[in-house]
Amino acid sequence: MPTPLDALYRKVTWRLIPFLCLCYLAAYLDRINVGFAKLQMLGQLHLSEAAYGLGAGLFFVGYILFEVPSNLVLAKVGARRWIARIMISWGLLSGLTLLVRSAESFYLLRFLLGVAEAGFLPGVLYYLTQWFPSWRRGRIIALFMLGLPLSNLFGAPLSGWIMAHFDGQAGLAGWQWLFLLEAVPSVLLGVLCLRLLPDGIAQAPWLSTAEKAQLAQALAADEAANPGGSRFSDGFFDRKVWMLGGIDFSILLCAYAMGFWLPTFIRDAGVADPAHIGWLVAIPSLAGVIGMLVLGASSDRRRERRWHIIGPFIAGAASLFASTFVGGNLVAIIALFSLATAAILGALPAFFSLPATFLKGTASATGFALACSLANIAGLVGNTLMGAVMQRFHSPQIALWLFAASLLASCVLAWALPARVVNR
Repeated sequence: MPTPLDALYRKVTWRLIPFLCLCYLAAYLDRINVGFAKLQMLGQLHLSEAAYGLGAGLFFVGYILFEVPSNLVLAKVGARRWIARIMISWGLLSGLTLLVRSAESFYLLRFLLGVAEAGFLPGVLYYLTQWFPSWRRGRIIALFMLGLPLSNLFGAPLSGWIMAHFDGQAGLAGWQWLFLLEAVPSVLLGVLCLRLLPDGIAQAPWLSTAEKAQLAQALAADEAANPGGSRFSDGFFDRKVWMLGGIDFSILLCAYAMGFWLPTFIRDAGVADPAHIGWLVAIPSLAGVIGMLVLGASSDRRRERRWHIIGPFIAGAASLFASTFVGGNLVAIIALFSLATAAILGALPAFFSLPATFLKGTASATGFALACSLANIAGLVGNTLMGAVMQRFHSPQIALWLFAASLLASCVLAWALPARVVNR
């Protein structure tokens, strides 16, 4: 039977999560458009597969270096202004990618884009801990992170359509229009952040004094049950945070590889039209939406986190491994990547609920950012490795085997997390 507090949290959810989900969707449009732009950029700019992989990966160098500092600034100046700054700056830099004329300029802009975007995901995750207690976060994080698969679900067909229909307009190639048009939502949403996003419970104009007190009381009770420290050092030097970084490394290694390279796999299976590729890429994304909603709700309902990571990882590893034996069978490629996407993205809500179960305050902000920083090394490693493997062997098989193995290795890390601490 729903309680008045449940109704209050539904109100908070409707006020915050749809907007934040849109922001996350806009962030991931960049991951999608660089994967689609590759289909034209390589030939027009005379880039090799390895050069593209390095450029895509350099984004993560900037992201990694500035992730923790960015989240600490957010904790000091407030979510509203800092998230707005992040979104506006990354939107502008993403749009400037249309000016790329060489491998070197591609490398530079990808690095600067990583610097600009650093702190967005861990910042929002930390922000959500200032509103929702631990036992509600799995479902809330799932709803927020729907922006990731939804960006593929809608962004992939949109990217393919832009490239097919705008190519040659006003003297710009399709890939240039792609970067220009898909940068606009980030800038507009960044401006809206300043108006729509309160820094915290106390600053929310749509909450009554009594409602603010109820939410604050629920958070205080949850924090009292949290055994962790609240200092920067508590978050930075906690062994469990570094273990989480290793787990998230595997998640992103596979997620980014699928996001950046799936359009290429589909093209190599015989689909030439960018618009058709876009619609096919959207199918695994729909599976990801289902996986996140089902597993996020299950994790909260059971108050169990570890097996909601381990089980999906095993399924995802098996799917990636099997995908290397289907050759150019388009149906099998889509089916296996759909299962892998549902499993890997389905583990995200349980995973991102973990840092705040044993950290709080500045330590929590640091822990989220450090885990994400360590994980985003996967973006550099995965894209560089995939590019090198594709150029050397003209097949992704070896890289996908390594990605599957990393998921299985992370099952050990997830099992090593103390159940009494993280299963809240």
